[in-house]
Amino acid sequence: MKKQLQAAIAAILVLGTLSLPAQTGTAAPAKKTTRTKQAKTVTAVKVEESQDAKAIRELQEKMAAQQAQIDALTQQNAAKDAALSAAQTNAASSASQAAAASAQAQSASSSAQANTDAVTAMKSDVNDLKNSNAGLATTINDAKKDLNDKIDSPSALHYKGVTITPVAFFAAEGVWRERSVNSDINTPFNSIPLPGANEGHVSELNFSGRQSRLGGLFEGNAGTYKLSGYFEADFLSSGATSNNNQSNSYTLRQRQIWGKAETPSGFAISGGQMWSLVAEDGTSTNNRTEKLPNTIDAQYLVGFSWERQPGFRIQQRWGDPKTGAFTAALSVEQAQITSFTAASATSNALPVNFFFAGAGTGGGLYNAYSGTYANNVAPDIIVKGAWDMPKAHIELGGLARFMRDYYYPIVSVTPANVYTYSANYVSNNKGAAGVFGSVRVSPNKYADLAIQAMAGDGVGRYGSAQLADATLHPSGTLEPIRNYHGLLSIETHPTPKLDVYGYYGGEYAQRTVYTTSTGALMGYGARNLNDSGCVLLPAIPSSSTGGSPSAPSNCNSPTRYIQEGMLGFTYRIVNTPKFGRLQYGINYQIIQRGLWSGSTATGPRAQDSMILTSMRYYIP
Repeated sequence: MKKQLQAAIAAILVLGTLSLPAQTGTAAPAKKTTRTKQAKTVTAVKVEESQDAKAIRELQEKMAAQQAQIDALTQQNAAKDAALSAAQTNAASSASQAAAASAQAQSASSSAQANTDAVTAMKSDVNDLKNSNAGLATTINDAKKDLNDKIDSPSALHYKGVTITPVAFFAAEGVWRERSVNSDINTPFNSIPLPGANEGHVSELNFSGRQSRLGGLFEGNAGTYKLSGYFEADFLSSGATSNNNQSNSYTLRQRQIWGKAETPSGFAISGGQMWSLVAEDGTSTNNRTEKLPNTIDAQYLVGFSWERQPGFRIQQRWGDPKTGAFTAALSVEQAQITSFTAASATSNALPVNFFFAGAGTGGGLYNAYSGTYANNVAPDIIVKGAWDMPKAHIELGGLARFMRDYYYPIVSVTPANVYTYSANYVSNNKGAAGVFGSVRVSPNKYADLAIQAMAGDGVGRYGSAQLADATLHPSGTLEPIRNYHGLLSIETHPTPKLDVYGYYGGEYAQRTVYTTSTGALMGYGARNLNDSGCVLLPAIPSSSTGGSPSAPSNCNSPTRYIQEGMLGFTYRIVNTPKFGRLQYGINYQIIQRGLWSGSTATGPRAQDSMILTSMRYYIP
């Protein structure tokens, strides 16, 4: 703005300068007049000069005024410039102050955000602490309640370093049989009566509480070894005064009583009375994991392989049973010879020059029942391998037996079967052996499918029907009988409270017959045995006191095959870890017993249907 004013003033001065020569040039021709005219002219010039001076003066005054205006404008511009500079300075200062204020605001905002975040974090920590305290209070209350529960209702008892877990159930059971076998809740399968027996035409109904069980598990962790002991007992035993007349004074019997030591590496040794190693196990070859049929019958099922007897067992496991493991086991167990028979159609056709067992004596704590305490030379030896998989369990094993008898060699025999024996007896050992196995598959939580089987010589005693496992050779030595038995199981679990199951099993004893030097037949299942009375109407009892009915006459052949089918269910009314389990069940089973054919074209048969009921309360 200042420069523009200076340029305008300069332009005015230039114009003023240019006008002065023009005025002077107009007056120049007046000099050529006379002196008078010259005087007048001088006067005019003066006048004119005065007018010029006036004009100049006025111009100067204008210029001065303009200069004053210029100076004023200059001062105003200077003031404006100063004000602008001051404004700029103030603006810069304000911008600086604004930046500082913005920085302070940003800092304050950051501090406020930090404070907000800190407050939020603190609130979160407080809430977490509140929740933690609430959870801690809940945990303390739960722990207190659990501690009180353990004090008021412990799941186990403790004595020093030993944990004691009681085992018991209380049973009210009953059995109805279409044909009487005069038996409690257990069924003697090899005694099913034929039509020729009085019992083959009369039913029976019995109630029993004798299968009620008492027991306990004792466990102690000694570091290197985990120690355990177990016992269980029931009342399926009879003493000299036991009866069903009034007080039912049946005796307590030993079912299991054993001790065990095992290491974390899977090695274990156990000894005492326990389930035989031939019985199917649920895990590895461990005691107390046996897979028993879901039956009320205390003799279980035809075809089921088992014994409960004294023995020693060692086992080694590799792997984890939950993901996959293999176990090898060896046991030595009490030996016995069961259901020995050597029938012949001729009463004196059998040699009587041998013995392999004797009746028990009271002083030795063996009673005289059946008189078959074998004079054993060695225990039964059993080996088994077990494979555990997530949904299957497989077993395969073998059994070795050693049967011994003492006999007097036959010196001579007449055609009338009159034997002459040596005065000196001889000891004779006969080996017997068998194989066994089982497969159990659990495809889901609703079903378990299983099959087990056993085959061999002299293994009849390991089946539930207790078929004969030995007979007599004409020389007077023992001869093992070929046996087969097996069981098919289908067990379902439709609901957590309900089990529905079905089984089919069978046992077979092979005909084992020899011809003596006189042509007589002897052994197991001789073809000349008289069976004409097996299917006839029974004879009239000879007793006038209502005692035991007569057995069928002329029914001499032994059992060839026994088979059984069973259907049943178990329903758990109450099942809690605190109060225990209350359940009831019903079984229907049908059993058929067939004899070897003797004098008849086909072997005689007997059949019996049974219904068993049970109500049990298991302690937790």
